[in-house]
Amino acid sequence: MAVEFLFEQLNPELAGFCPKRLQRITPWLRQYVDEGKLPFANVVLLRRGGVAYSNFYGFRDIEERTPVIEDGIYRIYSMSKLITTVAALSLYECGAFQLDDPIHHFLPEFKDIEVLVSGKEDPIASVKPETPITVRQLMNHTSGFTYGAFDPSPVGKIMRSKKIDFGNTQENLGETVRRLASVPLCFQPGSQWRYGVSTDVLGHLIEVLTGKPLYQVFDELIFQPLNMNDTFFEVPVDKVSKFCSLYTRTSAESLKRLENAKDSRFCENVKMYSGGGGLISSMQDYLVFLEMIRCGGQYNNARVLGRKTVELMLRNHLPGDMASMGQPTFSEMPMAGIGFGLGGAILLDPAKAQILGSEGEFTWGGMASTAFWIDPMEEITVVFMTQLIPSSSYPIRRELRVLVYQALID
Repeated sequence: MAVEFLFEQLNPELAGFCPKRLQRITPWLRQYVDEGKLPFANVVLLRRGGVAYSNFYGFRDIEERTPVIEDGIYRIYSMSKLITTVAALSLYECGAFQLDDPIHHFLPEFKDIEVLVSGKEDPIASVKPETPITVRQLMNHTSGFTYGAFDPSPVGKIMRSKKIDFGNTQENLGETVRRLASVPLCFQPGSQWRYGVSTDVLGHLIEVLTGKPLYQVFDELIFQPLNMNDTFFEVPVDKVSKFCSLYTRTSAESLKRLENAKDSRFCENVKMYSGGGGLISSMQDYLVFLEMIRCGGQYNNARVLGRKTVELMLRNHLPGDMASMGQPTFSEMPMAGIGFGLGGAILLDPAKAQILGSEGEFTWGGMASTAFWIDPMEEITVVFMTQLIPSSSYPIRRELRVLVYQALID
């Protein structure tokens, strides 16, 4: 069954795809669900702003046998990071900061932060940073921050002991960031790439610069202009019926429900506005948001960013690829030939990355196996939605890329 969107439905052949080859996506999608690997799958492929392929299949709640719906609402987790980055860049365009500004100019609690030297001593040895953390380093994950929940290092241990958890919806963003400032960095700012809470710090920076809570800034700068009516930090009561349950893979390769939709923490009174992973959204909302980026900062008559700002976003902001910056793999993806822009990864060399695609492709995903990419060269936007933790369970993102590009014929 095809999804009905605001976007025009295109004849695949007129959109530059072989219809027969494009239909290879359908059995692939269904097999993942029928084999019990995913609760459901939802894929939409846009070319030049029109729908060349869309399909969804499975159950938004397996136990209750409620089928996936075209306007379902999903936990997008780290796909929130791009929205936070766009909001920050909108403020950058207004002169609120420069990308190379030290963050302690706005968040003074980070003025005296230190860098881990050794974790073998107690207390651990640390030194002053050689250079301060900059706003750009928050956007490209070279700040030295990490994720405490997943990091076995001494820094991760300290974060856990101080309960620095931006996923706790009942905590306060500013208070959590201030506790973070007492934890040493994993490395000298700018010297490595490390996935972590940088975007949560960026979200608090936005709050400080505007004097407004992050949800209000998002609403004013992005959601209202783009008519993104299903994107929130907290599921509204009248939309709970569209929210999907969350699953994980067990050792027996079967699915276990982690969170019933109606009992989710996202349906409570959310106090933590996590710019790094706190948003929920719909397929249509996120497609509109990505199309705004692909079209140079404007969708329909709503301009969110300037064209040159988007061009800067989509450039590699690392000295090399992510593998050369200490990240040889991430989730299920090797990172050779892949750089990082502002808010997302950049495909630098398809041959080195060993994947079909185009130089300059902009991509990222979320912890529940959601994913997106924008290919400016081919004028392609793709979003994949499901709700399975962890995102490294299966090579879904790489497989979907092959299925999309093998069907391209113009």
